[in-house]
Amino acid sequence: MDDSETVVARHGETRGGGTFEFGEGEKGDALIIAVRCQGKGEIKVSVKPVNVGFPLECVDSEASTSTSTSTSTSTYNQVSVAGVEKKGTVSVQAPSSVRWSMTIGRGEPEQAEAPEPSGEAE
Repeated sequence: MDDSETVVARHGETRGGGTFEFGEGEKGDALIIAVRCQGKGEIKVSVKPVNVGFPLECVDSEASTSTSTSTSTSTYNQVSVAGVEKKGTVSVQAPSSVRWSMTIGRGEPEQAEAPEPSGEAE
């Protein structure tokens, strides 16, 4: 999250599924869901009351003997639909082989970019 966004909830590293709450925001703000996962498997994230969900394919961790670094998968989703200013819950379904963490934030909605013209006649 950047300086223009406000963190409203955090969920530390967890194995398997979990559910947690986040507070309400200002009308017109977007809801931001940032997820990081590690370990082989897919997690499914669902957000209520806005009925938004998405999957995230996670990868096995890779340890390097020289630097002890590991890899993880991350996603950043910004939701700007009716009702995102309300308080809600985030639920994660995940196998026990996957570790995940999440940050929920609020901020100004990004402006959608206009689609590029295809150049084809209609």
